[in-house]
Amino acid sequence: MSRTAVVAGVGPNLGATLARKLADEGCAVGLFARSESHIEELESELRTGGADALAVPTDITDPEAVERGFERVREAFGPVDVLINHAGGGSWQGIRSISAKSFEDAWRIGALGGLLCSKEAIEDMLAADGGTIVFTGATSSIRGREGALGFSSAKFAVRGMAESMARELGPEGIHVAHVVIDGHVQRRSPPDAPDRGDVETLHPEAIADSYWHLVEQDRSAWTFELDLRPHTEEF
Repeated sequence: MSRTAVVAGVGPNLGATLARKLADEGCAVGLFARSESHIEELESELRTGGADALAVPTDITDPEAVERGFERVREAFGPVDVLINHAGGGSWQGIRSISAKSFEDAWRIGALGGLLCSKEAIEDMLAADGGTIVFTGATSSIRGREGALGFSSAKFAVRGMAESMARELGPEGIHVAHVVIDGHVQRRSPPDAPDRGDVETLHPEAIADSYWHLVEQDRSAWTFELDLRPHTEEF
């Protein structure tokens, strides 16, 4: 079955890999990011491979920009069936050094951006036969981390929002899931990048496979929270 998907927060690593996975599975993909050049390159790559893709430069903290972005995707591909809320960020600072603006920026990107994108997507899903919304979390979604006050607070907020949405929207046929990425994600490093030593990393393609499993799950056995870590990590 052909689906229309939006990845909100397409970076050059995992975000791009998620978009490629969705395209490989036959989805038409809307690519949301502030960086226009990156998503345009990815759109070209996906289209060259035979997929339907659309780069949509979008500030997901701006309600009007989000509305316009979803309208462009609908005009190109039809109603949205899958939303990946992947955007996140925040200054890595503790309570004594973080500014009010840095704290608010982390919340706006993760929590507010996820809210605005979800509100747009669920209208399409409710009018159809349901859909899937997946939030990208992190170790900091479930454990506070020294020196990451803004990032951790925003990720905690996203997790709470996802759980609340899952309880509200599940009976309406919308699968809401939260993925805890508990570890370092392997990056496409330049040749002169420093060696990470013996740090075990999660492969982006393997993570993307798990996201797609959530999209394909039978309604009788939906997963809310999926945590992914390298086999060497302890719980």
